[in-house]
Amino acid sequence: MAERFKEILENARTIAVVGLSDQSDRTSYRVSRYMQDRGYKIIPVNPTISESLGEKAYPSLLDVPDKVDIVNVFRRPKDVPVVADEAIAIKARVLWMQEGIVNEEAAKKAESAGLIVIMDRCIMVEHARLPLG
Repeated sequence: MAERFKEILENARTIAVVGLSDQSDRTSYRVSRYMQDRGYKIIPVNPTISESLGEKAYPSLLDVPDKVDIVNVFRRPKDVPVVADEAIAIKARVLWMQEGIVNEEAAKKAESAGLIVIMDRCIMVEHARLPLG
């Protein structure tokens, strides 16, 4: 598993974070700030905010103008199928559901469309464990 995470994180540059908050005490903010501090471009996807971490927020993945490598999900499991559909539509490479988030239906749909799917893992924790160069 570590090799898979290493390959994903070494080859990714842009992470769209679905459910990213603009409040610094929220987990989504802290995790995304960590990734931003390590050189990843963070794109907030949240219809209730205008920006987070100094980046313009978009209401959905379909509104993001940039190529997205990883879609990082901070939403309830029941909300993930719609996110998976959008991740497929924008041709993201990876659908990453944060720790505590599992949706088998969304995972199967994304995998059958060619996306790499990670569930129930924190991207920050996995990044911190790896010797990335």
